[in-house]
Amino acid sequence: MIGLGAWEAGGDAWGANPADEDVVRAFHAAFDAGITWVDTAEVYGSGESERLVGKALAGRRDDVVVASKVAPSPEGTGFTPDQVRTACDASLGRLGVDALDLYQLHWPDENGVPVEDTWGAMAELVTAGKTRSIGVSNFDQELLERCLPIHHVDSLQQEFSMLALDDRALIRWCGEAGIGVVTYSPLGVGFLTGRYTRADAEGIDDWRSRNEWTTPEQLDETFRVVDGLRPIAEREGVSMGELALAWNVAQPGVTAAIAGSRSGDHLRANAAAGDHTLEPEVLDEIEALLS
Repeated sequence: MIGLGAWEAGGDAWGANPADEDVVRAFHAAFDAGITWVDTAEVYGSGESERLVGKALAGRRDDVVVASKVAPSPEGTGFTPDQVRTACDASLGRLGVDALDLYQLHWPDENGVPVEDTWGAMAELVTAGKTRSIGVSNFDQELLERCLPIHHVDSLQQEFSMLALDDRALIRWCGEAGIGVVTYSPLGVGFLTGRYTRADAEGIDDWRSRNEWTTPEQLDETFRVVDGLRPIAEREGVSMGELALAWNVAQPGVTAAIAGSRSGDHLRANAAAGDHTLEPEVLDEIEALLS
């Protein structure tokens, strides 16, 4: 299953935002193409993403699963129980909905708030009817095991792609423990779409250049994988992005993948990837490439 990630709608990712109506139109294209859930967060554009998702949901709420997140302070509202409740109410207001389908802790807190206190507040939101499910993002197994005795962890959202395999064992463990896994950045921050040449990548000056994605060593590995995938995608009759997404959701433990864009065409292509099943021999071929 492929979902719509709304980080880019907040204007944090690739520069200035398009007009509201263009973003909403792209979201509608995704929904019309069969994407039935959207993931946003309070920190995406300081609430701007949630506001735009809310506009896109007008008249469509019953057809779309809506997920959002609260982040630790100072970036987000914070992880004390009172802060979690305040953050949830604010997100509901920006989204214009009565309840979320999934509410998540965006990343672990480093301010000393015990995760047990935070997770207890999240569980209370379920009891209060403000969210149907609760999950976490960017957590490790130790933190997940601290949450589980308090309330089931419905989902883990984690970075995972052919270019980011570090959490493969954790994702498999979650599948065995009955925790759904939603992967983010399944397109390898754009490189797995095949749209970039090595020269293009070396000239990138956005947030990726500050996160080691464009170091010479990383680009060597990135383009070894990308160049190896091109003939496989051509043979399968799919785009590079569709191949990367289909591979992602086929991995043990993965429930769904989030793919974001502000382009209606890209979102329609992402939706199509959810319908493409890779044969075992193709998965084996890709696995050999990644080994």
